[in-house]
Amino acid sequence: MADLVLINGQVWTVDQKKPEVSALAISQNKILAVGQNSEIKKVIGPATKVIDLKGAFVLPGFIDAHTHFLNGGFALKSVKLRDCQSREEFVSRLEAKASELPAGAWIVNGDWDHEQFDPPELPRKEWIDAITPRHPVCVNRFDGHMVLVNSLALKLARIGRESVSPPGGEIVKDPQTGEPTGILKDAACDLIYAIIPEPSNEEKLAAVRAALKEAAAHGVTSIHDMSDLSSFGVYDQLRQQNELTARLYVYDQISDLDNFLQAKDRLGSGYPFLRLAGLKGFVDGSLGSSTAYFFEPYNDQPQTSGLLASHMYPEGIMEKRLLQADRAGCQVAVHAIGDRANAIILDLYQKVFEQNGPGDRRWRVEHAQHLRPEDLTRFGQLGVIASVQPYHAIDDGCWAEKKIGPERIKTTYAFNSLLKSGAILAFGSDWTVAPLDPLAGIYAAVTRRTLDNRHPEGWI
Repeated sequence: MADLVLINGQVWTVDQKKPEVSALAISQNKILAVGQNSEIKKVIGPATKVIDLKGAFVLPGFIDAHTHFLNGGFALKSVKLRDCQSREEFVSRLEAKASELPAGAWIVNGDWDHEQFDPPELPRKEWIDAITPRHPVCVNRFDGHMVLVNSLALKLARIGRESVSPPGGEIVKDPQTGEPTGILKDAACDLIYAIIPEPSNEEKLAAVRAALKEAAAHGVTSIHDMSDLSSFGVYDQLRQQNELTARLYVYDQISDLDNFLQAKDRLGSGYPFLRLAGLKGFVDGSLGSSTAYFFEPYNDQPQTSGLLASHMYPEGIMEKRLLQADRAGCQVAVHAIGDRANAIILDLYQKVFEQNGPGDRRWRVEHAQHLRPEDLTRFGQLGVIASVQPYHAIDDGCWAEKKIGPERIKTTYAFNSLLKSGAILAFGSDWTVAPLDPLAGIYAAVTRRTLDNRHPEGWI
């Protein structure tokens, strides 16, 4: 007999032979049967809970293949800068947040997008110093690859005119004065992150609960979280309290490989609702921060072609870690956005596969965003999963051509071309970089209508 039966609904089965039925039966947390009311009522017993859907629509839970889940929970309660369209609005919201917090408290997150400002321009510490004299500020661009900090935060981190940019990052400085502008990119952000106080355990648990509630609101029931082992520990506390309302697959940083392997030896894959998924690495940064790594310079910033991420330093370390991870049977998911970054990681994957021999790896390239034509077919040939986030096509698509020009844009966000070449695609949101709502991502993949409404028939 079933533990739970849903009747009188519109149940989408994803079965072409009977795509829609009216009832569903569940036993021991697994689907027992789908069918019409008369069929499913046969498995109703004395202890079965029966829910009358009264015509409501039921579909399988969504799987989000790329999130930053714990950070997303914190962002839900942080200052909201994503839709700011002017310097004045940006400053006003930070001033309001500062008024809510005690002196000394950090103002973080934010998810701003300078491309929405009129005119587009990077914010500077001078915008916010006067309104945040007692609050260190570190608010990130929505892609997570660039932050704005105020003078107080720079002082606390001992970053000044003489400071040297770390490998894989940039301390942006005023070309006239040589002073930091307050903008830090990629690995340079770590100089600030290192001094921001760690949230308490209770704050982390509250953030996860908020994130789980957000996921449930959008029908997301399985989540791939690009984070670390400490996040796994927070989720495990909720697992032990039976509070996990979604399945979580946690990726640790590839730079933490040895600790991950120890955890894997101790825990195996993990638990039914919480698993150690694999290792996350970075080849480059992001397009919007001009740190995605290209073969040719940016059109709007011809002095740069982007940056290699800190995971690529010292030279050769990524290859060494990939070989070790593969020998240990670990799945790997590596971030690559620029065309050169994608070529580099495909070359490294191919070298590992040839050296270690065939296997069921299911290795992934996260984003696979800007590709050379000759690299489109390599995903299918190598059996590499292109883990893509379709919402970026309609979000970044508002300004991407300005940064890399009309030619390179022809093979960007190339979902259909990847499919036709034999690649496997995995869709994710990249929350909080993009909305967690999977329907928004599907809309983006199907229509490619940019958010500025300039491409009603679809972009590229």
